[in-house]
Parts: sequence; C-alpha cells; structure tokens
Amino acid sequence: MPVAGGMVNVMLEVLEKKTTPVDLYRPLRDYIALNYSEREAQKLEDDLQAVRRMRSDLEKASPSQALPEVRRDLLQSYYRALCAIESRFPISPDREHVNTLSFTWCDAFKPNKRASQQSIHLEKAAVLFNLGAVHSQMALSADRTAAGGLKQACNSFQAAAGAFAFLRDNPSLKASLGSSATVDLSAECAAALERLMLAQAQECFFEKVIGDAKAPGLCCKVARQVSLYYEEASAALNSPPLNQHFDRMWISHAQIKAAHFYAEACYRISLDLHEREEIAEEIARLKSAIGALNDSKQFARGVAAPLLDAVNDLEGCLNLNLERALKENDRVYLMRVPLISSLAPLPAASLVKPFPMADILDASKERLFATLVPDNSAKALSRYTQMVDDIIRVQAETLQQGSETASIRLKEMDLPHSILALDGIFSLPADIKEDVEAVLVVGGPAGLDAEFQQLRDLRRVNQEMLLQTEQILVKEEREDAELRSQFGTRWTRPQSSALTKNFQDRLNKFAGNLKQAADSDARIERSIEDSSALMAILNHRPIESALPSLGKPMMSLNENEDAVVGALKQSLRHLETLGSQRAGLEDMLKEIRRKDDILPKLMSITGSYEDLFKKEIEKYDRVCEEIAQNVEAQELLLIQIQEQNDGFEKVFNLEDYKASCDRCYEQIATAVAKFREIKGNINEGLKFYVTLQDAIANVKQQCSDFAMTRNIQCREMIDDVKGQMAGLRFSSSRAPQPANPQNPPHPPPPEQEKPRFSHSYPLYPTSELPPYNSPAAMDTHYQHPQQRYSESTQQAGSHPLPSYTLPGGRPYRQGSSHSNKPGQ
Repeated sequence: MPVAGGMVNVMLEVLEKKTTPVDLYRPLRDYIALNYSEREAQKLEDDLQAVRRMRSDLEKASPSQALPEVRRDLLQSYYRALCAIESRFPISPDREHVNTLSFTWCDAFKPNKRASQQSIHLEKAAVLFNLGAVHSQMALSADRTAAGGLKQACNSFQAAAGAFAFLRDNPSLKASLGSSATVDLSAECAAALERLMLAQAQECFFEKVIGDAKAPGLCCKVARQVSLYYEEASAALNSPPLNQHFDRMWISHAQIKAAHFYAEACYRISLDLHEREEIAEEIARLKSAIGALNDSKQFARGVAAPLLDAVNDLEGCLNLNLERALKENDRVYLMRVPLISSLAPLPAASLVKPFPMADILDASKERLFATLVPDNSAKALSRYTQMVDDIIRVQAETLQQGSETASIRLKEMDLPHSILALDGIFSLPADIKEDVEAVLVVGGPAGLDAEFQQLRDLRRVNQEMLLQTEQILVKEEREDAELRSQFGTRWTRPQSSALTKNFQDRLNKFAGNLKQAADSDARIERSIEDSSALMAILNHRPIESALPSLGKPMMSLNENEDAVVGALKQSLRHLETLGSQRAGLEDMLKEIRRKDDILPKLMSITGSYEDLFKKEIEKYDRVCEEIAQNVEAQELLLIQIQEQNDGFEKVFNLEDYKASCDRCYEQIATAVAKFREIKGNINEGLKFYVTLQDAIANVKQQCSDFAMTRNIQCREMIDDVKGQMAGLRFSSSRAPQPANPQNPPHPPPPEQEKPRFSHSYPLYPTSELPPYNSPAAMDTHYQHPQQRYSESTQQAGSHPLPSYTLPGGRPYRQGSSHSNKPGQ
C-alpha cells in the first residue's frame, strides 16, 4: 500500500476493496412480489431504487477529486440499508430464499484474490472494511502542520480503528466462515489494522505535545504508547496468516516505528533525568534507545527514506547526549550505571481509543422496507422484548440490592478500614480529608507567618503615608505663619489651621484606625503563636501519618492473632470476588439482550409464538440462576465475616483504637477550624489595610492640592502686599494734594479688600474608614468565626466614606506612639 506523510512522520493508509457489479433491485422485488404481493412491491419501489442506487455508487472507484466525506457517508448509509435488508430478505442458496444474489469482493492487499458468497455477511464485512479504509485516507489527507488538521487526522485514525474493531467483533467473523473468504476480512487482519490506526492516532498526539513544547515526562509517556501500539501491530502482522499476506514493507514499517518511538520515549525521559541529575539512569536509557534503533535497522529494506532519516537523526541526538552524560559522570558524579535489564518499564499514557461505531451504524431507525414487517410479528416482537426487559430489570435490582447490603454490613463492622490500619494503610473521612487538602492548597500553617508579615508591611506603608500627609500640612502651616509674621496685618488670607481642620480630623481618625488595627494585629499574632502547637498536626505529610497505629497486643494469650487476621482477610477477598462476579453477570445479561434478535424467526413462523418465546427466553435462565447463587453465597459469607470480625475486635482491642482515631479526627478538625479562623482574620486585615491605604492616598492628594493652591495664592499675595507697601512709601515723600475728582483716592487698605483667592478650600466628608476590629469585637472574635473585620469603605471623592465610631484614639502627630514599628 502507498505511504504518505511528512518528512518525518510517515504514515500508512488502507485502500478500499474492489467489487463486481450486483443488481439488488430485481431479486429483492421478485421476493416481495412472491412472498407478499405485487402491490407491496410497487409501494416499495422507492426503497428498491434507493438500494440499487447506493450499490451502483459503491461500485464506482472513488475519484481523486471526490470528497472522502461523501464516500464515508455513502458507506455508512449503505451499511444501515444492508441491516434492514438482512432482517427482511433471507439471502442464501436455499430455494425459498433470495437465491439469485451473489456478492464478489477482491482482497484489498492482494487484488488478484477474490471471494464470492451468497451471503449478505460478506457484503456487510466488505463495506465496514472500506469504511475504515476511507477514514484512514481522510486522516492522511489532513494537513498535520496546522492544529486543526492535526486534530482532524487524529480523529479520522480513531474512526478508522473503530470501523476495524467493529469489523473484528461482528460481521467479519460470520463472513470468514465462508470457504472463499479473503484474508483481509479475517478477525486477525481487522485486529492488526485497528492497532495500526491507533498507533498513528497516538502519533498525532505525540506531534501535538512536541509542537506545544510539553514537559519531557509527558512526551515520554505519549511516545512510549505509540511504540506499544506499533509493537502490537507488528506482532499481529508477523503472525499467520498475515505474515504471508501483507507486503513486507508494512511489517518493516511497524517494526521500525515501534523501535523509533521507544527510542523517542527513552530520549525524552533522559532529558528529564538529566535535569534531575540522575546521570546513571540517563546513560542506561540512552544506551537502551541506541540499541533499539540499531536492532531495527535490519528491517530497513523497503521502508520510506524519510522514516530512515528520522531514525538516523534521532540516533545522532542520542549519541551526542550519551557522550555528554558519560563525560559528566566520569568527571563529576562517578555513579554506577545500572544494567538496562534492571530499568523499570517506561511509563505510557494512551490518549486515543477506537471511536464507537454502534450508534453511527445503528439501523434501528432505518425506514427502508419498514412495511414488510407484518403487524402480528411486530406486536409479538414487542411482547417478547417486554418479557426480556422485565427479566433484566428484576435481576438488575437483585444485583444492586446485593451490593448495597454488602456495603452497609461492612460499614457497620468498620471493614476493611480496620484491617488496612493493621497493615499501616490509613484513611481519613472524606470531609476531613477535603478540609485538610484545602488548607494545604493555601499554604498551611507555615504560610500564616508570611501572610501576617504582609499585614505588618501594609500597616507600615499606611503609617508612612499618614506621616507624609501630616508633614505636607505642617510645612504649609509653617510657611503661612512665617509670612503672617513678616507682613503683619497686611497678610489677610485665612490662617491654615482654619482651613485644614477637616484634614486634621480625618488624619486623626486614620491614626486611630491604625492604632486599633495594630491592636488587632497583635491579637492575631498571639493567636498564631498560641495555636501553633494545635495546628502542627496539619504539617504531617501525608496527613494520614498523624493517625494512631493499630498493632498487635503487647500481651497475647493464645498467640492466634495472625490466624484471626488471615481468616478475615481471606473472607474479605472472597466477598470482593463475589462483587466482581455480580458486575460480570449484569454485563452478561446485557450482552445476551444486545444479541437477542428474534425478528427473522418471528417473521418466518406460521403458528403460535408462545413456544418460540419459551424457547428463546431460556437463554437467560442460566444467568438468573448464577445471580441467585451469588446473592445466597454472599449472605452466608457476611455471617461468617461478622463472626470473624467479632474475634478480631476482641484480640486487637478495636474499641480503644476507634476512640483514639475519633480523638485524632476531632483534633484535625479543630486545627482546620482554627487555621480558617486565623486565615479569615488575616484576610480581613489585608482588605482593611488596602482600603485604608487608598483612603489615605486620596486625602494625601487632596492635601497636596491644597498646599499647591495655597502656594500659588501666597506668591500672588506677596506681590500685592509688596506693591502696596511701595506705594505708601512713595506717597509719604510728597506733599498732600487737594482732592480732585479726576484723581480718585487710593484703594482701601489690604485688610479691607478680599484676597484674590478668597474662596474656601472645599470641605470633605468627615466620615472615614471603620476601625479595624474594636477591642470588644476582638474579645469575642474567636468565639464567633463569622464575625469579620469592618467592611471596606469606598474611596473618598465622588462617593463619601462611611462614618466612624472611634474608641477614643488620640490625635495622630509626628513622633506620637503610632510611629512604633509594625506589630509592636
């Protein structure tokens, strides 16, 4: 078969089987007219023509320009039509059947070999084979250099694998019973092609993880699974009868691909090992990869050149890395290189599976020839189906009840937990386990110190910003006082203290907030210190290691502890086996139901249906009997386990052990609650400081704007005052002039005129941030975990801040006690 692919990732496609023309119309129409009526044949003319048209289109070779999707849809539609024909037209050499139809198909891999059968099973098997072939062609036609094309190729390969798997499990087995069946429709060939398609689908995933630069560990797992799929395909192709049927290139391709991707997996894991400085294993893995590639070269004959180039390129990389690793080991690490045979198997991760074809090829809703089923046969089929469904429903309820009974009884006896505890395998209740994991995700007790340090840092930032804001106002007030002293009564603008009272009040309230916040921080810090011993239990890794151990009693009277434990373990294993058997019995019932198709028998019978129903329903009797035996055996076994567990509890004093476990559970739950309480307090404190920082920054900006405005006002007033003083000095050196209407008097003195910037600076809302937990709240905080820090305020500006109730904090001033270090 032809090979297609890129420069490196060469892949294989399957060509369709060829057939000879067959006219379905005339034989089927004659059968309808003979066994039903000419009128019925006329009514079904459209159905007959549709089947004829589908078979005619199928016989045509798929042109290169035709869309493969169209060919795929044709094959699927024709397969469903064949299912409808199979249930209504018996095709065989028998005189009473449709005996003039014969289907002929050539082998896909050896076209000179062909098979002819008067059986619709050969036709269905060939159509399924071609469906898988078309999907493989669709995969190779996709552009795998693009993300969308790579996904399309992967899906098409999985669909091809699904078609070949469906062929292997269904019609192929029936078709292969014929004496003239070809090898390509055998179960062995279908299985080999399924593995090959899965290998190529997994290879698409490998291309994706490499393109996405995923971690070497993941690349190793994906590559190893590619290798395993190719190994399975190679093993199947090398077994009879396929080893004599396929072109040698197919077998060699699979063998080299298996070695290539095994080496890829070794190469990828070696990169990870090198990062972790595990040089000895890295060397062994590289040697193993190089050895696999060298062994594969014996199969190189006839293989595509790009694939051989890829093998050689990979071998070059492996040799370079091996040389580097050997030098590093000889000079630095001096590790003993393990034997290749001692290495653990490489991990693998399958990311593909055959797409299920049952739903796509389901013909239950096919309307072709629907009227050929007699009404009495349809009603009889419905009645039989109801009988089967009742059996399955009753048995399923019995199985489910048995499983629930076993689970409840074991839980009452605290099994198998107590046995596992004896072996050092502990487990926490699910809710406690989830709580502990949630604590560890956010850093655990060790992370509280770092978060508390953030509180200190934020408090310090707020204190510094508050001090800077105060200094802005102090500087402005000092400058104003100096000028007022210099110019005396001529300095007429309002005093700074009259304009900044609102600012000072707000800053004082901020200082009070910070003082209360510092008190709350101190309480949190004490809570962390006081609770460190309590929360230390959360530091166990894993947390189950904190649980008490269950050991043998120190004093033994009859030394039969091992016998008691051994008998109980054996009974539990037997109980588990019975549970697995129940699952298998339920699957067996469903499988029998899935294959239970009595429609052809109903359509051929002429007498009463009761005898047929009685005979057909017997196929479920054996499974129903096994279910009853399973449930009965389980009940007896549970009685035995109860007796053995009573003895086990007495010997190992389980009552004290369970009490110790309960105390440990309670301790862990209390530690989690305390952690959450402290964590919540810290989070609320962080929110408070962040919001307070925004509010202080807003006031700081307002103070800066105020100081800048006052500074501009100051410069202009200085110019005015100096000008007035110069005018007075000039007028005093001249004699007084009589009043002249043409010479108006001087302007009124400065104290009588309004300053140019006489508008008052806008007053801001006096409401500020709520205090960060008053002392009264902190006294009851730990008794009420839902109590939180005060709600965050909106920023000052367009939205007024909420009002405060300050618990007597003194005004903030430079050098006050609020400048203490955070946390003091």
